[in-house]
Amino acid sequence: MKSLLQRLFAYHTTMRNYYRYIDKIGVKYGSKCDFSKDISWGSEPYLITIGTHTRITNGVEFITHDGGVWVLRELKNEPDIDLFGPINIGDNCHIGMDVTIMPGVNIGNNVIVGCGAVVTHNIPDNEVWAGIPAKKITDIESYYNKHKDEFDYTKKLSKEDKKLYLIKKYRK
Repeated sequence: MKSLLQRLFAYHTTMRNYYRYIDKIGVKYGSKCDFSKDISWGSEPYLITIGTHTRITNGVEFITHDGGVWVLRELKNEPDIDLFGPINIGDNCHIGMDVTIMPGVNIGNNVIVGCGAVVTHNIPDNEVWAGIPAKKITDIESYYNKHKDEFDYTKKLSKEDKKLYLIKKYRK
């Protein structure tokens, strides 16, 4: 069995290699980003730009082209046509699990996109969006005010202390 230090080293080496892979495929991103390893960067990852301090979680799919032209190629005898759109995500965003982002979408700064959303339109700064298709749920300030009395301050707790705290609070 590997020691904790060996497992941490292996994890960080793997993640460092993953970020090298993201660089190699051409995704542009700022500092302090957090990318899960189960992301589909799409067939044109070099059309994706991500700002600083943005998290992309598991299962996110970037779609940078319109596959529907498949039909038009045959129907209109245009075998060589394609339709692409870049995807831009701003600073300080959280893209939840299993979100799909469609071609040509711009997501502003300080945005939260809820799990499972399909983002088909631009999202302005400081908003929370979710759903299929994604729609505005609220703004960031309202989201904060709604939940500020519910926040748990666990980031400085050990794993075991966090577990004990959460069990005590939520398992009644």
